[in-house]
Amino acid sequence: MSMKISVIGTGYLGATHAACMAELGFEVIGVDVDPAKIEALSEGKLPFHEPGLGELLRKHVASGRLRFTTDYEEVASWADVHFIGVGTPQRADGHGADMRFVDASVAELATRIRGTALIVGKSTVPVGTARRLRGLIAANAHTDAQISLAWNPEFLREGFAVADTMSPDRLVLGVEDATSEAILRRVYAQALEADTPLIVTDFETAELVKVAANAFLATKISFINSFAEVTETIGGDITVLADALGHDARIGRKFLNAGVGFGGGCLPKDIRALQARTSELGLTHTMGFLAEVDEINLRRRERVVRLAQTMLNDKLVGARIAVLGVTFKPDSDDVRDSPALDIAVRLFNAGADVLVYDPKGNKNAAERFPRLQYADDLPEAVKDADLVLLLTEWAEFKALVPADLEELVATKRIIDGRNVLDRAPWRDAGWEIVRMGQHYAPLDGEL
Repeated sequence: MSMKISVIGTGYLGATHAACMAELGFEVIGVDVDPAKIEALSEGKLPFHEPGLGELLRKHVASGRLRFTTDYEEVASWADVHFIGVGTPQRADGHGADMRFVDASVAELATRIRGTALIVGKSTVPVGTARRLRGLIAANAHTDAQISLAWNPEFLREGFAVADTMSPDRLVLGVEDATSEAILRRVYAQALEADTPLIVTDFETAELVKVAANAFLATKISFINSFAEVTETIGGDITVLADALGHDARIGRKFLNAGVGFGGGCLPKDIRALQARTSELGLTHTMGFLAEVDEINLRRRERVVRLAQTMLNDKLVGARIAVLGVTFKPDSDDVRDSPALDIAVRLFNAGADVLVYDPKGNKNAAERFPRLQYADDLPEAVKDADLVLLLTEWAEFKALVPADLEELVATKRIIDGRNVLDRAPWRDAGWEIVRMGQHYAPLDGEL
C-alpha cells in the first residue's frame, strides 16, 4: 500500500516540502487555515518566489498527486504521515519562539486521528518541544489512535529549496522507536539511495541541529563583520583577509563575506530564540555571545547609513538615493528582517528621497513600507541619483559596469554593500566607490 503524506502549513517550508514529496511519488495533501492561500495553491499559484518550485507545484496539482485543503478532519482520516511545517516566529513580547501554531496543529491532528499515524515535526522549535508535544498528543488522542512522534529538521536555503529537499546534504531523524525510523527511511528512500548522510538520534539533538547550524553561521558572518569594523577604522582589505582565513581548512571561506549583515526569517529569530530558551533552562550565560553576534549584525545597517550621510556631506535631507535590492538575499522575494530594506527605511526616515528597485522584492517591501518609492527597473531607480546603494547581490547588480549607470545618475557615488563590484574600473571611470570593510577617511572611526 502506498504511503499518503500530509503537510501541515503551506508557507515557504510547507509548500516546498509538499511539492517535493509529490515529486518523489507520494500522494500529498497540504493543509492550512488560510482559505485564500489554499485556493491559490490549488490553482497552482505560488504565493512567494522560489526558483523551480512554481513549476513543481503546477506539475503535481495537474497530476493529481498534490492537493490542498483547510479540513483537518479529512487530513487526519486520509494520511499516514503528517509533517508539521508551520511557522515559529519570534514572540511579540520577547525573543522566544511563538509556539502557538505548532501546538494548535498537533492538537488538531491528535483529536482527529483514528488508527495508526506518525506526526513528524519539521518546524524549527526550542529544544524540549518534542517531549512536550508528546504529552499534548497523549492528552488529546482518541482511545482508538496510536500516534507516534518524530522530529526531522529542515535545512532549506531560500533560492535552493527544491534542490535542498530533493538532494539534502544530510538527513536528521529524531525518533523513539524503530517503526518511526523505518517509515521515514521509506519517505527519504531516494536520498538515502544516493548516499545522503543519515543521523538517527533523539528528540533533543534533532531539535538542536538547525538552531546550532544557524547560530554558527550567524556567528561566522558577524565575526568577519567585526573585523570589517577594524579595517574601516584603520585600513586593510577585508576581502583579502577573508580569503587568507578561508585557506585554513579549520575555518573555510564560506560565510566570511563582509557586508550589511544577515537577515531573513531564520537566522535572526533563531539566535534570539536560542538565547531565550537557554535562559529558561537556567543557562543564563551559555549563549550570551549570541547577543553580541546580533548587535554586530545590526551595527552594519547603521554603518551604511552613516557612510551614506558622510558621502553626501551630511546632507541626507532631500538627497536622491537609489537602493538596489531590498530582499535579504538574492533569488528570493523575502524581506523579513532584511538589512537592505531596513537601511532604505532608515535613510527615508532621515529625510532622503529613496527610490527602491528589487527584481522580486518590490511587492513585499511595499506591503511593509508603502511610503518608500519603488521603481519598475534599474534605470528608473538610478535616474538622477546622488548616491547608489547596492544592498542585495542579485546577478544583474553584480554584473553592473560604470557605463550602465553614469549617463543616468546625478553624481557618481556608489556604496557596494555586498562587496561584489570590482573597484578599479569604477574608480577609473571617476566614481567614488566604497565597499564594506574599506577605510573611508572622512568617517570618525566609531563604526
